[in-house]
Amino acid sequence: MATSIDQQARASQPADGSTGREPTGGAPRGRGRLILDAIDERLGIGALEYPVPDHANNLAWSLGGITAASLGILIVTGILLVQFYNPVPEAANASVRHIVTGVWGGRFVRGLHFWAAQAMYVTAALHMARVFVTGSYKRPREANYLIGVAMFGLVTLAIFTGTVLKWDQEGFEALSHNIEIGKLVAGVGLWFSPTFADQVPMLVRLYGAHVVILPGLILVLAVLHGLLVKKHKISPHPSLPADDTGTQAPADEPTEPFTHHLRRIAAFGVVVLGIAGILAVLAPPPVGAPPVAGIEITRPPWMFWWVFTLENWVGLSGILWGELAFFALLVAVPFIDRNPRRSWRQRPVAMSIAGSVVVLLVVLTVLMAATPAKQHLGM
Repeated sequence: MATSIDQQARASQPADGSTGREPTGGAPRGRGRLILDAIDERLGIGALEYPVPDHANNLAWSLGGITAASLGILIVTGILLVQFYNPVPEAANASVRHIVTGVWGGRFVRGLHFWAAQAMYVTAALHMARVFVTGSYKRPREANYLIGVAMFGLVTLAIFTGTVLKWDQEGFEALSHNIEIGKLVAGVGLWFSPTFADQVPMLVRLYGAHVVILPGLILVLAVLHGLLVKKHKISPHPSLPADDTGTQAPADEPTEPFTHHLRRIAAFGVVVLGIAGILAVLAPPPVGAPPVAGIEITRPPWMFWWVFTLENWVGLSGILWGELAFFALLVAVPFIDRNPRRSWRQRPVAMSIAGSVVVLLVVLTVLMAATPAKQHLGM
């Protein structure tokens, strides 16, 4: 019987000795597909092909990805800039000038870095605004929202430290504010004090924070943020039906793989790169003169104008308490707004409070734009 079965098996095989089995799908796989399959088998890239609902494939719901694309531009340009930047206070400003005037393409790379930072801040803020308006921070996504708040805070610190690294008058005054505010919180502000590591200049320490600590923390949180998005899935659109739990998009909403969504993000990233490149050519960031101690004549970057208006009103403590109140309010959002509804029309209290905060920030910013700098530092 065994001999008969073996003979039948040999008779069923093709004469050329092949197995007679076609690859899955009935069509032979090309060499490129085989390579991709081999890579995916070892790295699990196919896990990125989880479904993304159709409503998330537009600009508003892609702002988080655009922020990540801006971060990518910052990392690449930052790697180039650190090759020529000297963080020692005596040489920092001169090294920035050398980048602009003595390094081929240095002016463009520095401008690209500057405008990518502006783009990252704006898109991160707009992303948080979209998350709030669409109620995407509600259960079960509260923890991921808080991670987003933490990343926004780190982006703010990255812009602050980048301002100091120029070591012009604006950067010097920014660092002076940092030191004085650290004194207001006593022991908690020890890390911001020159006495914490008195053998290392504050500029060098902030340089380490800018190029290592802050980007590292942002990247770690970004990975965790992405994993939680995959776990909880994209939140449902507040104007469209949800599933029975009210926390997910309905099963019948069209979807596409996340890898396709990444292509769209990459396209938006190219647009950001193009706009930042044009601005780097047409409006490169200036190089300020070396700092002079004992005076306070500059305004901070525009995203800090609102809090410096508070400084004009109540002194240095206005910066500290203004920032603490702002981020405390952001952190409190998912704990205060327990309304399960996601549409902004059905959340009048939350939207009214948010609208009032936005108006306040705009008014404080405009006031700073129209107010001359004042002396607040005891230098």
